[in-house]
Amino acid sequence: MGDFIIQIAGTEQGARLASILAITAAFLHAVFGALQKGRHDPWISRAAIDLSYLMLALPVALFLVPWPDPHLWPVLAGAMGIHIAYKIAQAKTYQRGAFTVVYPVVRGSAPLIVVLVAMIVFDERFNAVQWVGLGLLVGGIFGLALNSLRKLKVGRDTLVPALAWALNTGVTVAAYTTYDAWGIRLAANPFTFLAWFFVLDGLFMPLLSWRRLAALPRAEVAPLAARGMIGAVVAFASFGSVMLATRIDDVGRAAVLRETSTVFAALVGWVILGEKVGPRRVALMALIALGAVIVEFAA
Repeated sequence: MGDFIIQIAGTEQGARLASILAITAAFLHAVFGALQKGRHDPWISRAAIDLSYLMLALPVALFLVPWPDPHLWPVLAGAMGIHIAYKIAQAKTYQRGAFTVVYPVVRGSAPLIVVLVAMIVFDERFNAVQWVGLGLLVGGIFGLALNSLRKLKVGRDTLVPALAWALNTGVTVAAYTTYDAWGIRLAANPFTFLAWFFVLDGLFMPLLSWRRLAALPRAEVAPLAARGMIGAVVAFASFGSVMLATRIDDVGRAAVLRETSTVFAALVGWVILGEKVGPRRVALMALIALGAVIVEFAA
């Protein structure tokens, strides 16, 4: 499978597969965000998810994929530093703000940064029409945040720090998207990078949150463990999909398509959380989808 991914990189077949992977990652990332923001403290939820995917990834890393080349270890270490910053910022964001307000801010601030950085790091270029599509997508995403903010009744006292942390989280999303795309391209086998990423990435949050985990009432252990295992599977599919997409095709385009997760997040809020979706939100979601379509097909 690793050889297949490398062979189709830069081809028309690869571009099509990368688009499918990026859209898949978008849907799953919205589900992942809802899982972390759900019933438990976001620090505990994230720790349970990370511990679960560490346990699932470890046998894969040890026995099923090639061992990393020596030059890959410092690259993985750098990825861990960026992802630790991202997790702290994300948990602080969800701790302070309503999911439907802060999530679009996080996701809306990332793609523009990724596209600009990818121009420098990977020599990628958006044409004029793609820039219009990116503008529509980012505008629609922030429009969703403003629409949710307009209706917000609970948590306004923590709104300013929540939005500040959301923007900070968006910067870390852009940083890890670009860095991890660079890292996975350095690996002889992309699945080696992914397997060891999940092993190493699963260490920090359980260690940071062990006191919270130890203080958890016994009745909450089983529901949290179930949430952690579901979240781990979703994380594998979501992060793995977008990383493979950036390995196969342009980083900027994959990042933009991944941010249609805000549309899926709104749908999750409607279907699962019982939130209302009025005509304004529908129009903004359509704007995001239109922007993604323009970026995809104007290439």
